[in-house]
Amino acid sequence: MKGPFFAWDACCGGRGAGRARWGFEGFGPEFWGGRGGHFRARAGRIFEQGDLKYVILRLLAEKPRHGYDIIKDLEERFGGTYAPSPGTVYPTLTMLEDLGYARARQEEGGKKIYEITDEGRKHLEEHSTTVEDIFARISRFVQGFLDEPMMEVNQAFKRVGRATYSRAGAKVQDKELLGRIREILDRTAAEIEALGK
Repeated sequence: MKGPFFAWDACCGGRGAGRARWGFEGFGPEFWGGRGGHFRARAGRIFEQGDLKYVILRLLAEKPRHGYDIIKDLEERFGGTYAPSPGTVYPTLTMLEDLGYARARQEEGGKKIYEITDEGRKHLEEHSTTVEDIFARISRFVQGFLDEPMMEVNQAFKRVGRATYSRAGAKVQDKELLGRIREILDRTAAEIEALGK
């Protein structure tokens, strides 16, 4: 079933292309505040209540997956800007099992792999308009992060990161210098947070 993700793959060079074009090498998930699906540019707001079950079902319709695979796949499709937390994905998979829309089978080593059921495919088809709308929102979100204005913000952000770690890393024992850098960053963060309020 082709949808906005396929259009995004084509225009932006495939899964994970967003991460490469952003150029956040060296800025891992921990830098962004963990893997909980919280910051990553407030991407969680893309998913309204109940949306994630449709997204996961759509992914399972493509092929059976482990819970971890679902998390990684969504992270890649969001260009590295968002990943749902295990505490969100696994309870949703359990719910889909309880509803009869998915089933899990044990693999060697005790890992579970999930696959969609016929009932799940039927449910997905019955709500195809909702599913397409969700995936369209994701596509718009990702493309917004890859357009020129946001890329310019990214370049400015990388410059701040390089300058910060270049100066601070060269003088890790200089408490006064580190304190001044922290003050500048705190002040800048406060000014940015105040924008648009």
